[in-house]
Formats: sequence, C-alpha cells, structure tokens
Amino acid sequence: MTELVIGADGLARCAWGASTPDYAVYHDTEWGRPLRGDDALFERMTLEAFQSGLSWLTILRKRPAFRTAFDDFRIEAVAGYGEADVARLLADAGIVRNRAKIEAAIANARAALELPEGLSALLWSFAPAAGRDRPTASTGVPASTDASAAMAKALKRRGFRFVGPTTAYALMQATGMVDDHLAGCHVVATRANVMR
Repeated sequence: MTELVIGADGLARCAWGASTPDYAVYHDTEWGRPLRGDDALFERMTLEAFQSGLSWLTILRKRPAFRTAFDDFRIEAVAGYGEADVARLLADAGIVRNRAKIEAAIANARAALELPEGLSALLWSFAPAAGRDRPTASTGVPASTDASAAMAKALKRRGFRFVGPTTAYALMQATGMVDDHLAGCHVVATRANVMR
C-alpha cells in the first residue's frame, strides 16, 4: 500500500493531504513551504500549541476565527492583552477555549518582543541544512528531532510556553524548515519559495 494518493486532478499527494478538501488545500499551498516573518511564525507557533491534544483539522477550520480573535496574530497587539482579553477569548466559541493555551499565547507574544534577533531569525536558526531526502513513508517521519528539542529548549529559556520538542517539530514541518512531504508528492517546497 502506498502512502501517496493520486487525486482527481492526477497529482500525487501525501495521503493525509488527500483525506479532506481542507487538508488538500493546506497540503498543496502551505504545509512544508518555507515561511518567514515574525508575525507569520508567531501565528503558526500559536496554532501548533492550540492543536496539542486535538486534530489539526479542528484548528485549520477554526483558523479564521483565531485570526480575528488574536488580532491577526500581530505580536505587538497580543503582547498587550490583559485579563479582559483572556476573558474575551475564553468566551469566544469560534476558537479553542483553553485558559493555559490562551495565556501561553500572550506570554509567547511578550517573549517574542524581547528577542533582539526577532522570532523568525531565532526559529530558522534551528532549521537543518537543506538537501536531505524526503521520507518514503510516514514511518520515516519523526515526532521530534534533536533540532526540535534544541529549538524547544531555547524557546523555553526565553520564556516561551507550550513549545515542547514535538510541537517545535510540527512547527518546523508546517513552515518548511524541514520537508516531510513524502517522496513522489507533487508539492515542491524548496527554501527558495519563501512565503511571507
């Protein structure tokens, strides 16, 4: 059994990317494509933290509501949130209402403001050298790596929360720091194709 699925459009996709229309769009246009920019990476980091213990599809479908609730993930805006904002977010049925994750998002925005090099530069400093082969099966995709463990440790040392090695690796996959599209997948996600 192959882990690639040929879609109605004739394109080979990682099986998870062909499982729902929402996943197909995300797989084809975002996942694994290099992403830079402090606010853009803050959004992805925050959503990966909210995903912890849930389906990514749940988060993906709630992403428009998250963007509205969190001021489009502008770090400076979220860093200024207070207790009234926490209460507002806890009452927002459009997002995942988890106090610890909401408070972590605010703390992470404040920590990001303190980074002299910026969040994007810090996160990308942990990206492994380009050029490794794509995995041939999902069994070849790790849950975490030495690089994601180092990223998580560096973030925690700087005051970030909900950023363990597994969440850090999911962030690395989602933002193109690593390319875990399976061999044969039609998506070309090189670091030269940087999304902003």
